Amino acid sequence: MSLHDDAVRVLGAYPDQEQLRGLYLEHLAAHPDGMWKPCEAGHVTASALVIDPARGKVLLTLHRKLRMWLQMGGHCEAGDATVEAAALREATEESGIAGLTLLPGGPVRLDRHPIPAPCNWHLDVQYAALVPPGAAEAISDESLELRWFAYDEVGEVADDSVVQLVKRTLERL
Repeated sequence: MSLHDDAVRVLGAYPDQEQLRGLYLEHLAAHPDGMWKPCEAGHVTASALVIDPARGKVLLTLHRKLRMWLQMGGHCEAGDATVEAAALREATEESGIAGLTLLPGGPVRLDRHPIPAPCNWHLDVQYAALVPPGAAEAISDESLELRWFAYDEVGEVADDSVVQLVKRTLERL
């Protein structure tokens, strides 16, 4: 199964955000290259909110290019077998935490946001990643900073998409 096929499967089974889910599926039906960065009509990305429920905190990255506090995530790569694997890879690379596990049940949320030309949109498939006991983060080249935030602090530093991701993740826990 290709990554494109996996995305169609995952989105087809996703039970929420019906209108946005439909837009993602229409995009993939119209764009066989819709998983990849060069697709100028937009492309699917994968992300994961790194969460430590035992401490009541989430790990956010101060994105180097965007200068915003965000969850870990980014572009799918040729070696990613599934959208889930892409999200887990991105979360591991950007957090530096080995042994992350995705919260069961598939994506937590979808978020479509504009990006600069030549591409127009990121169609982000968002997961949540649980930290193992004793985990220690390590900053990557893509981040200016990594910081743990209590759930109720996220709204003070991040935009609504991250706030909604935290809310949906807590509902799923």
